[in-house]
Amino acid sequence: MPAKAAFLAVALAASGSSGAANLRPLDPWSLSLGVFDTHSDTTLRASARSGDYSAGGHVNLERDLGQDRRQPVTQARLDLLVGTHGGFGLEYFGFERGNTLRLARDIEYGGRTYAATAELRSRFDYDFSSATWRWWLGEGETAWGLGLGVAHYRVRTLFEGEASVDGVRVDGRVASDDRAFAPLLNLGWRHAVNDRLRLYAEISGVARNGGRLSGHIVETSLGLEWFPFERLGLALEYGGTQIRLDRRRVGEAGRLDARLDLKLRGPSLLLRLR
Repeated sequence: MPAKAAFLAVALAASGSSGAANLRPLDPWSLSLGVFDTHSDTTLRASARSGDYSAGGHVNLERDLGQDRRQPVTQARLDLLVGTHGGFGLEYFGFERGNTLRLARDIEYGGRTYAATAELRSRFDYDFSSATWRWWLGEGETAWGLGLGVAHYRVRTLFEGEASVDGVRVDGRVASDDRAFAPLLNLGWRHAVNDRLRLYAEISGVARNGGRLSGHIVETSLGLEWFPFERLGLALEYGGTQIRLDRRRVGEAGRLDARLDLKLRGPSLLLRLR
């Protein structure tokens, strides 16, 4: 009996350690679709110079133009394992926002009161996509990843409106559409708690100097995956994105410098197929 008990204990221990060793923090492939429920803060700054004339200013899209601070952002990801320690990933997210602001007020100047009305329409679109090759290190239920890749980002803005002061009407319109490619660096961590639950964290950085649209983008995320079914599960994560992009245009009319400061943070919910 003692010999049988010892054998059973050894067998159970071996079975437990084998189960832990078989836990996989990564899948051969996975596809994720979901939304990023963001809380945003967006500021645009611009300065212009032509000869001896210069002007500048800034506008906050949420505070000054009434655009929504909370805006769902569509997300899509595809991850593939290549060999034992290699991996390839594709990612996309983007959103569109717009608002129409109507103003009516009296302006006093030179002892006279002017009746003024205005309508301003604003639109802001942002798209980001990336392709990354990753090297995964580690054994068992934990893996560490280093990724290098390329990112593409696009920013579109539109401001147009009409104003009327005592019946005198003035129209104006300003639009921009800029895009660029930039190198990307990614660090990742994956840990399998059991065959149904995993934890993960990621940080990515994009930087570009020079060109018409330069700047940097930093993304961070911390999340968990839960698979109630063998191939279908959910991922819940909390993340943030900080974007600072600079644009410079030089033409016959002078020079125009613009800067975008965009901060996004909030939870994401993704449907994950593996």
